Amino acid sequence: MSLVTLLPFIVLIGAMFLMTRSAKKKQQQAVDMRNQMQPGSGVRTIGGMYATVKEVNEDTVLLDAGPGMDLLFAKNSIGAVLTDDEYNRIVHGIEHDLKSDADVVPDDASSLTGTDGSADAAAVSDDRPVDLGKPGKKDEDPVTKNEAEERTAAAEADEEPKKTDGDSDTKK
Repeated sequence: MSLVTLLPFIVLIGAMFLMTRSAKKKQQQAVDMRNQMQPGSGVRTIGGMYATVKEVNEDTVLLDAGPGMDLLFAKNSIGAVLTDDEYNRIVHGIEHDLKSDADVVPDDASSLTGTDGSADAAAVSDDRPVDLGKPGKKDEDPVTKNEAEERTAAAEADEEPKKTDGDSDTKK
C-alpha cells in the first residue's frame, strides 16, 4: 500500500485521538471541581437549581435549597461550584459594591446648571399651559376653518404663475 492511501486513515485516527483527549480533560476538570466542594459553598446543578452545599459524601451531595428544604443529589449532577460573590449576586441579588469610590450621579440636572432648583420648581409649578407655537393655541382668538381657507386662497392668489416658454419638460 502506498502512503497516499494510508494518509486519510492516519488523519482520521489522529483527529479522533485529539477529540477524546480534550473530552477526557474536560471530564477530569469537572471531577476535580466536584471534589473541591465543601459545606457552605454555593452550587448550580445541571438542572439549573442554585443551592448551598450542606454535606458532601463520596457519591452524593446534600444541598440546602431553602428553609427546611434539604435535597440529596448525585455528585455528578453538580454543574458548577460558584464563588461566594457570584452565588450572592445570583441568589440573593446582592451586588458587590465595586463602585464605592466612584462619584455619585444626581437624579436631576440641578447640579449641572449651578442653580439650587427652587426657581426652576416655581416655573414648573405654573398652571398655565405652555405655548408650543401651534396655531389656535395662543391667547388670541383661534382661527376658524373658513378663515384658514380664506387666508390660503388669498396667499395663492398673490403668487405669480410660473413663466414657461411653452415647452414641456418631458423628453421626446
